[in-house]
Amino acid sequence: MYTTAYRITGDVDWAGEALQDAFMQVFKHIGSFEQRSTLGAWIKTIVVRAALQKVDRRKSSMTSWPEEYSDTMLDWGTSPIDAMQLEQAIQRLPEGARAVFVLAEVEGYAHKEIAEMLDISEGTSKSQLFAAKKRLRELLSPQMMY
Repeated sequence: MYTTAYRITGDVDWAGEALQDAFMQVFKHIGSFEQRSTLGAWIKTIVVRAALQKVDRRKSSMTSWPEEYSDTMLDWGTSPIDAMQLEQAIQRLPEGARAVFVLAEVEGYAHKEIAEMLDISEGTSKSQLFAAKKRLRELLSPQMMY
């Protein structure tokens, strides 16, 4: 849950605040949980919305990185990149595209679920994901990294 909040907000402190806000909402509204989904999915939706509210209130800029990303290398086609470069590129995406990318590609949600969580259409979710992937390819191309 924290990782999702972090990837959406782009800031360690804001992710923590979003998670705290989300769990306050969970405890406040647990009685209204209707069991249309799993409890975990319901909580994650609340976490996503809390993180998006943090982003809406303050435009984020990346200030610190979790140590777990410092030396991890990923294979991006023919040119390896490290996880920090990928995380930085994700944080440079526009807010809507970043949220859809994280929910679809990192968290594994379907466009229908993303549309419901973000209060957008499925078509918007699909186009935001397409735009996010295109922008990530640009940001992570070897010419841009060196």
